[in-house]
Amino acid sequence: MKRLKSIDIFRGICMGWMFLGHLLDWWLKPEYFSLKNFTHSILDPIGASGFLFISGVSIAISYRERIYRVEILNELSYARAKQSYYFRALFLLIIALGYNFAIALSIGNLSWIWTWFVLMTAAFSLLITWPLFKLSKKTRLFICFSIWIINQFIYNFLSPHQGLATLQGVLYHILYNDLGQDTLLNFFPFFLFGTVVGDVLYEINFNKKPQNRKNELKKKLFLSMSIFGSLLILFGLIFDFPSFLSRSSFSWLIYTLGIDLILLLILIALEEFNVFKTKRSYKLLFYFSYYSFTVYLGHNLMYFIFLNSLDPFSIWIAVVFSFILFGLILRQIYKTWGWKASLKVILGKISFYLAGRIEEKNKR
Repeated sequence: MKRLKSIDIFRGICMGWMFLGHLLDWWLKPEYFSLKNFTHSILDPIGASGFLFISGVSIAISYRERIYRVEILNELSYARAKQSYYFRALFLLIIALGYNFAIALSIGNLSWIWTWFVLMTAAFSLLITWPLFKLSKKTRLFICFSIWIINQFIYNFLSPHQGLATLQGVLYHILYNDLGQDTLLNFFPFFLFGTVVGDVLYEINFNKKPQNRKNELKKKLFLSMSIFGSLLILFGLIFDFPSFLSRSSFSWLIYTLGIDLILLLILIALEEFNVFKTKRSYKLLFYFSYYSFTVYLGHNLMYFIFLNSLDPFSIWIAVVFSFILFGLILRQIYKTWGWKASLKVILGKISFYLAGRIEEKNKR
């Protein structure tokens, strides 16, 4: 199927904001944290939530393409497709726990080994989702919103036990340790919703007749989903105003999902109607997308450069310059090593290879 560059651009935007957002956290003087909080409240919908949403879109398209190779082309076994998927999720989980362990050591609190940073949330989202691909799109949408509703009751029940050495306290730690991060019950629905959008895109792009494809894009994607996305934004705004600015609120979840959906639709529309040219796609946002996991791990090295030392004027000069410089470094890495420096691609290749070896062993 046709590759949508807008997916890469969307992921690049998400990674760019996570990159810049962390620099604001690290480099801004404490007395100016109100600026950081204001910026986060405006742009946070395109951070971890957007990254998980677009990851769900990509995974769904990848899944459908592999199932097509299994069922139609007969060039890949279902067992190998499934095993490589789970290998990739497990490798990502190991990396996520290693990242958490490093953070826990750096702050002297081993309880942070179990913290819902986005890598761990992404890993568990992958592990959970494979059997859900067999469900209809409507059922997955129902599960998304059901998780958010049920989560409100679970949190209200467990939160009084935070920090206690009881079963409820342990469950609170497992589900909500550091609520300011990307807890699974809050953020997995973004990933699952993304799989629904990915399925729709796959079905539309699988149509090889350009005119039919354009018509389906307008009916199935732009019209229906733009209305749905707008309703989500409106509901999030009015349900518990102004809580839609706080990522711990139910309103923020609904509002943010609408923002992510509308942003992706805008990017796809701009691409499909040639408002911007995508043939020259290897630009700054593409590199942040292609090396997304590498960027997430590597940018932590910048933590100490201007730690808590910049004012509101110099911070923007520093973060924009750092973003451009980091992008240029990624560009050179891409030209020199290509996929060999992409953790995401490496995990995929290793997982597919290991699944193949297991398949060969089983045939003997």
